[in-house]
Amino acid sequence: MRSLPLPLALTARLTPVAVLALAGWAMASSPDTSPAARDDTPEKTGTTSASAPSSTAVPKTYAAAPAPCGAVAAKTVTSLVPGAKAAGKEIPSTDAEVRRTCSWNALKGYDYRWLDVSYEVTDSDDAAEKYYKQRVAEKDGGGEVPGLGDAAYSVVNLTTEDDQKTREGTVVVRAANALVIITYNGSDFESKDAPSTDTINKGAIKAAKEAVAALQDTGA
Repeated sequence: MRSLPLPLALTARLTPVAVLALAGWAMASSPDTSPAARDDTPEKTGTTSASAPSSTAVPKTYAAAPAPCGAVAAKTVTSLVPGAKAAGKEIPSTDAEVRRTCSWNALKGYDYRWLDVSYEVTDSDDAAEKYYKQRVAEKDGGGEVPGLGDAAYSVVNLTTEDDQKTREGTVVVRAANALVIITYNGSDFESKDAPSTDTINKGAIKAAKEAVAALQDTGA
């Protein structure tokens, strides 16, 4: 079988760390550092009335991000990314307590597939909702995914570089104070075409459902 040079954009994607060079993701997914989120209210002294409102912080549903490489079943990985190792590769994080990502990618024959599963844990449900809305606004053209988390959105886009088409799906899910973000894409280097929108969308949603279930298990 003859080897084919990979388009520049996809060559970069074969380096797992490069895929996290999405600066918008890293910045938008930073934990809320506002005074309200840090509970920087000055300490009060003296006697407090029994009728005064409690300043006790609302407990977070999820305190830490679960292991992302175990979030998707092995059979799902082999189905979505043929030829990839089921174990995946976790991407180094500046704060693994709140932000973790696992990647799988493989080229089998002429078919290339890539899957990312990311978790982001924020300080509150309100903060998670804010970041969820930001991500949805950045990826217009998709639609809601009913019955997944507290809110979920899916979008699929097609790009072309050097006559090679790549179709990528993104699913963003909010579950309480956490976000689950799935990225799934593929190309066919022989036909220069890409998998269908339906194939990519269904694959991304399937991975999202399993990743959300893994998150919910940690908060049970």
